[in-house]
Amino acid sequence: MGKEIERKFLVCDHSFVAMASDSVEIRQGYLSVKAEATVRVRIFGCKAFITVKGRNEGMVRDEWEYEIPVADAREMLECCCGSNVLEKVRYIVPCCGRVWEVDVFGGRLEGLVIAEVELPSADVHVELPAFAGREVTGDNRYYNSMLSLPCSAVPPVD
Repeated sequence: MGKEIERKFLVCDHSFVAMASDSVEIRQGYLSVKAEATVRVRIFGCKAFITVKGRNEGMVRDEWEYEIPVADAREMLECCCGSNVLEKVRYIVPCCGRVWEVDVFGGRLEGLVIAEVELPSADVHVELPAFAGREVTGDNRYYNSMLSLPCSAVPPVD
């Protein structure tokens, strides 16, 4: 079992684009959005994955991820997720001694941009880049599983 330890921030400027070392298109949907176990299907560039995540304990949660055939992922997104599929572009941004992932959402979530950084432990100090705005770690309105729901509006980005 793996552990996901990450912090999330709203993005306050687009300086990350010039700093990015790579970007990839992502389509993802959720087969379960229960707090105890979210189950995500994701097409990440030319690969696909199914991921199970346990309940959050602050910025830490259990995570299991497995590569699956892209054709299966497409079918699951179409048959099981319908219109609740998130589309975004992820920028990989090396900055402040860490690798940041910045997601620029499309579709009905256009305008929402979230940066996250994975950490080796919850007590690690993180130097914030200029593009990192308000922290939203632990705010379930910014969980991708919640953003995928049809009733989700774009959360405040102040």
